Amino acid sequence: MKEPARTLAWDDFRLIAAVAETRNLPAAAARLGIDHSTVFRRLRQVEALLGTPLFERHRAGYTLTPAGEEMAALAARVDEDITAVTRRLSGSLPVPSGEVRLATSDSLLMELLMPMLARFRHANPAIRLDVVTGNAALNLSRRDADVAVRATDNPPDTLVGRRAARIAWALYGSVMAPPPHDPEAEADWVCLGDNLAGLQVVRHARAMVPPERLAGRFDTVLGLAQAVAAGVGVGHLPCFIGDLWPTLTRLAPPRPEYASDLWLLTHPDLRHTPRVRALMDSLAAQIAEKRDMIEGGAAQA
Repeated sequence: MKEPARTLAWDDFRLIAAVAETRNLPAAAARLGIDHSTVFRRLRQVEALLGTPLFERHRAGYTLTPAGEEMAALAARVDEDITAVTRRLSGSLPVPSGEVRLATSDSLLMELLMPMLARFRHANPAIRLDVVTGNAALNLSRRDADVAVRATDNPPDTLVGRRAARIAWALYGSVMAPPPHDPEAEADWVCLGDNLAGLQVVRHARAMVPPERLAGRFDTVLGLAQAVAAGVGVGHLPCFIGDLWPTLTRLAPPRPEYASDLWLLTHPDLRHTPRVRALMDSLAAQIAEKRDMIEGGAAQA
């Protein structure tokens, strides 16, 4: 009788996950409680069954191929589902645990999110945070991050999430310099650089401020805020920075056309993962507490 075609078993997924996390066969073998040669043989069998390599072998270790990334992500989801079902059947509530990679900008992290992350960690000590900052959008589909906190009016269609607030921008100057009677016409200006040229505030500076009065451009919002505080020039800043720094003073009301939505985003495959859901729910609740400040209501010009 012909033997039925072999399909992947849970042990195969555990093998893929172990190699993906350790990036070398001896460490994966130690984690699984088997010997090195068995890991090598079983990995070759799995790749032969799938008809595609799951790892690329380098001198520095094993790295996932695109197919391997899919299988490793599937292994993680299956593991979480098995754990959740086991706990539910045993009558215990699942405790979120593991690592969550959070992508955001430096200004959001330092001026808004850091105390929120501290509160989250105190409430969820079994979750580890891996925070990456930058203005470039990471590819959550390739697991560059699990959760993204971004200021955008056009979140990618491939992601899901919630709009937490609307970030207001207003014109600020330094408390060390007397405010000009007409900042638009009299003051030197600073603005964001070409890397953020898609923002309305950057387009405004280019369209309205003569080149001879543009004192400087900065590639981060925090750098721009420091320049305004130091008196290099006036400039538009998010109100959650401008209204809270004692070295800054608001010179005009927020401009509605400069506002942008603050989104909490994740990949559809991750939205029900306990640790991801816990982080997104916590941030959403804490941001709601700060919404008035974020939306420019904390100070009057």
